[in-house]
Amino acid sequence: MGFKLVICPPNYQEHWPELLREEIPDIDVQVCPTVGEAMEVIGEADAAFGDIVPELLERAHNLKWIACPQAGPRAGYYHRSLIESDVVVTNTREIYNDHISAHIMSLLLAFARGLQVYIPQQVAGVWQQGYPTTYLPEATAVIVGVGGIGGETAQLCAEFGMTVLGVDPRLDEPTQGLAELHRPDDLLNVLPRADFVIVTVPETPETQGLFGAEQFRAMKSGAFFINIGRGATVILDDLVDALRAGEIGGAGLDVFQVEPLPAGHPLWSMPGVLITPHVAGNGPYLEQRRTELFIDNCKRFNEGRQLRNVVDKANWF
Repeated sequence: MGFKLVICPPNYQEHWPELLREEIPDIDVQVCPTVGEAMEVIGEADAAFGDIVPELLERAHNLKWIACPQAGPRAGYYHRSLIESDVVVTNTREIYNDHISAHIMSLLLAFARGLQVYIPQQVAGVWQQGYPTTYLPEATAVIVGVGGIGGETAQLCAEFGMTVLGVDPRLDEPTQGLAELHRPDDLLNVLPRADFVIVTVPETPETQGLFGAEQFRAMKSGAFFINIGRGATVILDDLVDALRAGEIGGAGLDVFQVEPLPAGHPLWSMPGVLITPHVAGNGPYLEQRRTELFIDNCKRFNEGRQLRNVVDKANWF
């Protein structure tokens, strides 16, 4: 057998065609660094990798599968014509789980030991003790989004003795590490129980602006908010207001509504805030994992088997 495949940016590797031909000798692979080049060959393609914009999809008369190059692509990737089509889309979720869960735990442990206070003191050359710590075996974490990343984070939190509550629309029962599982419509009832609120959800029509003034008011005044999912899930002005009002104890943020976070934004200098520049997913082996996933899905597609990481296109994930 074999099929016609078009590979477009971003995140592809130059050696993929060679690897694919070793696994699927009859495959026809076209690497197209530009939209213009892809326009010339996508008409008869059975599958494609990359950012397939509307003008490409319009010409793709035979397309059955698109491999999205990211777990959460740019806003607009799931355009209306793609959502309404019969094309199956897969993504790269799961390849970042260990890196991002480690990043989450670094922020959580920093807050538990007061580093958000002691780091600024170090910069200022101030020796001042006495900030209270959080005893993790008596603490509760609420994880909003218990997919691969949230699930791995739940297990790590549980290893530290924490009580972990999950909020997720897809799971039917708690996974390892979770003491309880709740639906998204119960979020406001769960938030007051949290010492740490950890948001790992992707950007979808349902999660845009998920955390705003009402959600922050529902949290404990000493609770810490951690977001490593997508910036669009949190209304930053409301977060700033909540921090200023003392409605929450602090925030650890890797993603933002606008990136880079603008110079002079209040979050840069607010007490109790730890910021990293959208690096939670960084770590070794990502390209190997992306390659393995893509090659495996190509073999599955060629053999008519179920693809890994199939996306609910209407919900972008």
